[in-house]
Amino acid sequence: MPCVADWLNCPLSIVQGIFAQNNPAHEWEEKVTEYFREKLKENNATNWVPSLNDVPLHYLKPNSLVKFRCMIQDMFDPEFYMNIYETVDTHTKSRVTHFGKYRDIAECGPHQEIDLNSTKVVTAERQTFYCVPVPGESAWVKEAYASVSQARVCPSTSYTPSRHKRSYEEDEDMELHPSKQREHLGSIADIHGSGEPKRLETEASATHQMISLNCSPPLDLNFPLPGEKGPACLVKVYGKWDNFKVNDVLEVYGILSVDPVLNILNNEDRENSSSPVDSMDCMDTVEEQRVHSPPASLVPRIHVILAQKLQHINPLLPACLNEEENKSFVSSFMSELSSVRAELLGFLTHAFLGDSLAAEYLILHLISTVYARRDVLPLGKFTINLSGCPRNSVFTEHIYRIIQQLVPASYRLQMTIENMNCLQLKPHKDYTANRLVSGVLQLASNTSLVIDETLLEQGQLDTRGVHNVTALGHLITWQKVDYDFSYHQMEFPCNINVLITSEGRSLLPSDCQVHLQPQLIPPNMEEHMNSLLTAVLPSILNKFRIYLSLLRLLDYSISDEVTKAVEDDFVEMRKNDPESITADDLHRTLLIARFLSLSAGQTTLSRERWLRAKQLEALRKVRLQQQKSVNGNEL
Repeated sequence: MPCVADWLNCPLSIVQGIFAQNNPAHEWEEKVTEYFREKLKENNATNWVPSLNDVPLHYLKPNSLVKFRCMIQDMFDPEFYMNIYETVDTHTKSRVTHFGKYRDIAECGPHQEIDLNSTKVVTAERQTFYCVPVPGESAWVKEAYASVSQARVCPSTSYTPSRHKRSYEEDEDMELHPSKQREHLGSIADIHGSGEPKRLETEASATHQMISLNCSPPLDLNFPLPGEKGPACLVKVYGKWDNFKVNDVLEVYGILSVDPVLNILNNEDRENSSSPVDSMDCMDTVEEQRVHSPPASLVPRIHVILAQKLQHINPLLPACLNEEENKSFVSSFMSELSSVRAELLGFLTHAFLGDSLAAEYLILHLISTVYARRDVLPLGKFTINLSGCPRNSVFTEHIYRIIQQLVPASYRLQMTIENMNCLQLKPHKDYTANRLVSGVLQLASNTSLVIDETLLEQGQLDTRGVHNVTALGHLITWQKVDYDFSYHQMEFPCNINVLITSEGRSLLPSDCQVHLQPQLIPPNMEEHMNSLLTAVLPSILNKFRIYLSLLRLLDYSISDEVTKAVEDDFVEMRKNDPESITADDLHRTLLIARFLSLSAGQTTLSRERWLRAKQLEALRKVRLQQQKSVNGNEL
């Protein structure tokens, strides 16, 4: 039987063995998938597989088994490839049947030719996803995934002899500085055996002054958020790709392909080469070719054997909570839920300078999620506007840092006039390159988006600025982002937790405005906020992280009896105060009661939680009225 090193380091050999035993029957493809599925079920086997998220590309062996935790940023057109083909030896005329699945380059010996007219040739279709690391993924998530890895890797020099252990960060540095990228052209040419590295290097130096005229711009890896690091990958999926859609978060296991012949920088070499490269003929423009066939050293290919959508990306939770063996984890954590909630409430109360009401609402916000859609209305969204925040202080920045330590993925959008006028929030279609150009709002489900409005100064919004503000309002209200396809807008549903920090009432819509009432003003705000995170034990912080992720995944229901009681109670409330109690109040109070119940580990609504929800709402409204009286205008 193959050992661990075989299926990890030489998966194509395993595929070849299964193909040889089962050809020409089509069952070989299912048997390959089943073989690797069973291997990965073994104890901690998934931890043996190196991940592109935490292992630099040059440490990975070409054609080895790898995994990648990613978001689908774009989907390219399906491509045809030779699933099975036959080669003929030019000397002996002997014929050999090969498989083309999981490969970019057809395998062909020195005295062999591919017989394209052979009756054994089978063409098939595969789908290519352009995948990026999960936007805004927290540092603690990356560290936790990396810490459990048992993958044994070492620098690979078989295909990159001149990389000098170049990391992703250095790769991206080259994108931003084209002159650095061109310094490496010589080594890339050497890899391809062109024999012209010195010529290319000399030309790169000579044409440094004419980059804008004669050279292609540096490759844009199309990350949704500015400043993101990590690899982008072309993920090639074989079958059932209709189960996936743009913005899905996946974990894929597949065969790493980094063949240098795929490098788009060497157009000349590829044109002169006789090696058949799949799907190259369908490229229409240079821009499209650049995007769809980028350098393998920057954008490796993964040929997927197994892929699954992720319920969440919290490494402290089991991947699938529905499995029988993971139910004990849930029940064990539920037993200490009340103490974890109390500690989290105390922690956030300190963060909000002694305001326990704001802390209570933030907990409800952090466990909120869109659980259903009724017509166009997203049910479960709970956008909070935290008003009363100190203007131009470090307070909002530190509140975001705390949220960043609690949730798996987040982003802080500084709402300045400059950002609104300059940032590209909505993704748009580039028809020349035939790709979806990402925008800041192309985020994975359950990402926390903190919009800091305290930085907003007086100024003029231009056309893009107005569109960006409109896009934010549309996201908050409908949990949808309009992607711009030039000739039409296409709505993409999303599930993004939005928290707005502002001095007065926000310019943006929200489901609930909570006015901050600090009970203490520390003499040194930065020192106070920093001490919060250093004081909390890592084990307690991990419990907070499990708590917030787990409660989002629980089911919830309301019994007919409680529904009737709530309806009667609402009728009484309307009788007592017909002007101020509206249907929106009922909807919001039911939502708060839902999250209050879940925050206590209860999956059904009780009368106690309903009364507590009413109490919280009453306190919140009284606070807003008081602030309105003080300011003399509406918040």
